[in-house]
Amino acid sequence: MDILYSISGFAIGFVLVILTIPPLIRVSIAKHLYDTPNERKVNKVVVPTLGGVSIFIGFLLSTIIATDSFDFNELKYLIAAITIMFFLGLKDDLTNVSAFRKLFVQLATSTMLIVLGNIRLTNLQGLLGLYELNYPVSFVITSLAMIAVINAFNLIDGIDGLASGVSTLISVIFGSWFLVAGHPEYGIMCFCLAGSLIAFFIFNVFGKKHKIFMGDTGSLILGVIMIILVIKFDQFNINLHTPYAIHASLVVSIGILILPVIDTIRVIFIRISGKRSPFAPDMNHIHHKLLELGNSHLQSSLLIGFFNILMIAITISLHRVLNINNLLISILTLGLVFAYIPGIILNYRKRTKIKHLIIQSESAGENTSKRIKIIGEPYYKRSGKGLLHRRKKKTYPQKIFMNSIG
Repeated sequence: MDILYSISGFAIGFVLVILTIPPLIRVSIAKHLYDTPNERKVNKVVVPTLGGVSIFIGFLLSTIIATDSFDFNELKYLIAAITIMFFLGLKDDLTNVSAFRKLFVQLATSTMLIVLGNIRLTNLQGLLGLYELNYPVSFVITSLAMIAVINAFNLIDGIDGLASGVSTLISVIFGSWFLVAGHPEYGIMCFCLAGSLIAFFIFNVFGKKHKIFMGDTGSLILGVIMIILVIKFDQFNINLHTPYAIHASLVVSIGILILPVIDTIRVIFIRISGKRSPFAPDMNHIHHKLLELGNSHLQSSLLIGFFNILMIAITISLHRVLNINNLLISILTLGLVFAYIPGIILNYRKRTKIKHLIIQSESAGENTSKRIKIIGEPYYKRSGKGLLHRRKKKTYPQKIFMNSIG
């Protein structure tokens, strides 16, 4: 019976999104509510950005309908949190919201979920030597986790199909476990989300006339849903004597969310090491590197999805073999290695190309103080210390040409 409710919830969410996206696109175009290409964005044409509205409608209504016969007291707090994120994202898509205001609203939302809904981490199962948490420590750790995951999903929404595809995968995995472990209300909710996201994915990836982005409205909604799923997954697994209990569930959930976790850690490290704000936007995400390597949006999303599935399989295969801290170190190390591979390949190609062009220049007897300008890429110059570079504003399209000085 629970499976039937899940299927019906999936179908309702799917149909609602399919029906709401075309009119949303017409409204977006009529009111000029679309994403305009610039040096930081990978889209080359204007695209409506109100896809998050359809996800909100599809997920919320399908969840309310499909879980109506279940005792789901926490749903009201989940709906409240999603609604707050919906209006925050919608305002940001329409008028832009400062990072500080976003952070404030996210903190207020996490406080509501923790204090009123009691949706919080109460036991870290030995992670970093911590087990049962007192309320103040639980509040701080849960708040940080909520803000981190919400912003992580906001960051990965950079190419077609990525955020929706990864979130669908995560929803199906969590939903399947919730159903078999005896928590059908959360399982049904996961499949309602999956149905909504797959319908959006179709328009986002394959749409031509009806192409649409989810915008911050959609990515912020996904972030708050995902952190709630992580917390409930962890809380349901505190008692390891229950059927289908998962050892080291908190780290397993990190393995399931490995892409947004790793990508966020990576870009923040790059920004701080470059003496920039960790909130400063850039083109250093994993998906940007895959695009630069010549992959299409769909190919990049599929490669990242395969990486996520591989990391989930590794995490699940090791969760009973390693203790929780060694498991965390292992999956983060593997994740970072995979995440840096595209950038390493790209840098190798660029340096090889620059050296080749310099050799050609010198063999032609030209001035060795020439510089090679790559539009859309860093600005390279030959010096006595080798190849140095400084960032230059990206422009389109990408071309390579020699620019003589002196």
